[in-house]
Amino acid sequence: MPPMPRPQSDALVHAPDGGLPRLVEIMARLRDPAGGCPWDLEQSFATIAPYTLEEAHEVADAIERQAWDELRGELGDLLFQVVYHARMAEEAGHFSLPDVVQAISEKMIARHPHVFGAESRDKTAEDQTRDWERLKAAERARGKPGSSARVLDGVALALPALTRAVKLQNRAARVGFDWPSTGQVLEKLQEECAELVEARDRLGPEELAEEMGDLLFVMANLARHLKIDPEAALRTANAKFTRRFGRIEDLLAERGKTPADSTLEEMDALWNRAKAEEKARKRR
Repeated sequence: MPPMPRPQSDALVHAPDGGLPRLVEIMARLRDPAGGCPWDLEQSFATIAPYTLEEAHEVADAIERQAWDELRGELGDLLFQVVYHARMAEEAGHFSLPDVVQAISEKMIARHPHVFGAESRDKTAEDQTRDWERLKAAERARGKPGSSARVLDGVALALPALTRAVKLQNRAARVGFDWPSTGQVLEKLQEECAELVEARDRLGPEELAEEMGDLLFVMANLARHLKIDPEAALRTANAKFTRRFGRIEDLLAERGKTPADSTLEEMDALWNRAKAEEKARKRR
């Protein structure tokens, strides 16, 4: 492995118009054994990966809230994660940031023959999604010489569980393993609810957790059939719960109380009030 290039002078680090090279140089300085940051020098792919996931979720959160000024900063944080991983990979002799850029550029060109090649552009978004998945499947097959790629290969384990469930179900559906109608999914949902009740009454904690997982998996499938993103739907529900519970706290504070010294009946009544207030605002 050739020696890593030493960090440059401070000129690039402090150049406001330095662009991506400036960020790369900042990362190099942070990881420089001779004068870098002790914390950054101790990090590895495994220790940085959780931060990468966190930054991706913060990007999604800013988009959900339409906080565009925040989104600029969150995208920067996510970009820094890419630069961080690429720097560690270069140090280990695996690849460099230019290799990352080249790989994604080649992939995008290969997966968009209707834009960069000779294929017709006369396709719907749904047609292009099918073509995208077909090309991805071909790539997976080429990546496993001497063996056939399995349908569910390559669905990342680190994805949020609901998102991964939908991706697994979509993969299976493309080869015909799917319920034809939403009604059948609802029937399966009722079946799983009954099995969960039975597990609660008759089985142990492991079996109960398994039945809960089955129920959540079917809920993800129902969302898929209804063309709803279950992660986004749950984020919205979380935000609504947070907002309404905050209103309960405000109303209790007006009475000199907190949730801890209130009854469930009192808080439930205030929840209904908060709910009614929101509905009234929406009707205006």
